[in-house]
Amino acid sequence: MAAAANVDPAELAKFQTQAHGFWDPAGAFRTLHAINPVRVQFIAARATLKGARIADVGCGGGALSEALAAHGATVVGVDLSEAMIEVARLHAAATGSPVEYQLLDAERLAAQHPHSFDVVTCMELIEHVPDPPRLVSSLAALLRPGGLLFMSTINRTPQAFALAIVAAEYLLGLVPRGTHEYARFIRPAELSALARSAGLTLTDLTGVHYDPLAHRCEAGHDPNVNYMACFAAAGARD
Repeated sequence: MAAAANVDPAELAKFQTQAHGFWDPAGAFRTLHAINPVRVQFIAARATLKGARIADVGCGGGALSEALAAHGATVVGVDLSEAMIEVARLHAAATGSPVEYQLLDAERLAAQHPHSFDVVTCMELIEHVPDPPRLVSSLAALLRPGGLLFMSTINRTPQAFALAIVAAEYLLGLVPRGTHEYARFIRPAELSALARSAGLTLTDLTGVHYDPLAHRCEAGHDPNVNYMACFAAAGARD
């Protein structure tokens, strides 16, 4: 019998109900669209995107997937939200983006295409799944030797609680209330340990700073709230 998907139905339901507004620049995902160019820059500075085969796990409505494809990558975007995948496919059809979207999780994609991707991205997903070690192991299984995994998430610090939950959800309304749970946030050392257990090596860690007043985002040295990490699989790249 196949193992149950690594998904929290309550967390999935949150994104199902918000999917229709994914591409609204003033909607519930406006901070994601502000952060997306910074993510793309972080990835492009560390991986060759043109000609790369990329899996975007937890792709949502496809913001990162489309941006990576625009850099010449062949991108497969997977998500377990039917509504998000539908939105992603409709937007790709409207823009002419060649991204392939599938209603899958990392484990099933890895079972179908083990060690097949030069780059794997997984942004703001690990804090929503019930079994983070299982997710990281699945992401590692997607990578070719020498491949790179890029992740972003929220640190478990008092500063992150104040900004990512109290300010973002309750004071400023940047994201819907209840989007995040503090106990699910993961510290960089914890994420790095999960990656090591999956055979990956941390190569870079960068903070992400969002200014809600200017609606501007930039990378920085302080990972106390949001951060991005790059991990490398063992072996030489083709």
